[in-house]
Amino acid sequence: MTGPAEGAGAFEAATGDGPQVLPADTEQRSRELRTALEGLLQIRRLTGPREGDPKAAPADWERRQPVRAVALALESGGLAPSAVDASGARTATGYRVRAGDRPGTAVVEWLGPPGSGAAQEETAALGEGVRALARLGWEALLYRGPRGRRFLEVEPTGG
Repeated sequence: MTGPAEGAGAFEAATGDGPQVLPADTEQRSRELRTALEGLLQIRRLTGPREGDPKAAPADWERRQPVRAVALALESGGLAPSAVDASGARTATGYRVRAGDRPGTAVVEWLGPPGSGAAQEETAALGEGVRALARLGWEALLYRGPRGRRFLEVEPTGG
């Protein structure tokens, strides 16, 4: 079974390394996000335990693609993704999801352009991320990395 973000022209959850969503596209993006989340929950209902909350644990599809799944969980939880321009320069403050060091894990950072104050926001913002991820069956642990910057290491809960 394919995931909600697969296929030509399909929705792609924002990892924080793409372009910023333009204000004119916000409403369309919101509709696409709701549809993707509904698709994800349907996959969980169809492939998960017969009884129980489909939000309790990630599906196999998510476990195989944690960056995409974690990005979907964060974006659907109302967190803003960071963004970069064509040269790779950061243009917006928000979360960034990348692959973790261990298979099946992801790392979430709170990044922004130079002088944006992202470092001062990261503790509160990553705390919101922990809550958004927990609502969809992900466990996130807060760590302090190089230069004192905090990040989340995320892995699926049980199941």
